[in-house]
Amino acid sequence: MTTLIVDYGMGNLRSVQKAFERIGEEAEICSDPQRIAVAKRVVLPGVGAFRDAVRALDNHGLTEVLKDHLRADRPFLGICLGLQMLFEESHEDGVHGGLGIIPGRVSRFELDSEYKIPHMGWNQLQFPIADRHQLFAGIDSGRWFYFVHSYHCEPTDSDWIASVTDYGGPFVSAIARGNVMATQFHPEKSQASGMQILKNFLSATEAAAC
Repeated sequence: MTTLIVDYGMGNLRSVQKAFERIGEEAEICSDPQRIAVAKRVVLPGVGAFRDAVRALDNHGLTEVLKDHLRADRPFLGICLGLQMLFEESHEDGVHGGLGIIPGRVSRFELDSEYKIPHMGWNQLQFPIADRHQLFAGIDSGRWFYFVHSYHCEPTDSDWIASVTDYGGPFVSAIARGNVMATQFHPEKSQASGMQILKNFLSATEAAAC
């Protein structure tokens, strides 16, 4: 089952592809809506502005393709902006609609002056429930991952929350439900812990396909 990394003109695509290659997975960068529409497993990375990213998906004919994939609960991994776009709206430079898969919004950090924005560097994950998602199999609370972001997600349904991280207070650092998974941190930049996340994504989705 080849993993397709969605190319919509934004994101660190090659670094994500190289991370999958390091764990022995064939991952292909792809911008073809027809191929993505029938893909078994999709990864949506992203860096930059929310509004620009959503427009880029539209311009590449990928918005409805991704919505169909997500609503069908087919294997999906969002990374950073690829997580944020799953939400109904973002308050980055105005209010802009997202893919609307997860109820809630994306908001800018409002922190004391001692905390720099963007939140950049290594930080730890905590798990709000004992029955954690397969994405975090073998990942203990307190494990360190790499973040670069100024905005964070606020789901209205707490059942979506898979991990939280503290930066001037707790924020949602990953969501997961069924085959839909996404992280605010960058697995591809998180060394061995990040590689474990990618392996878990593959294992969870391969099991679901059986």
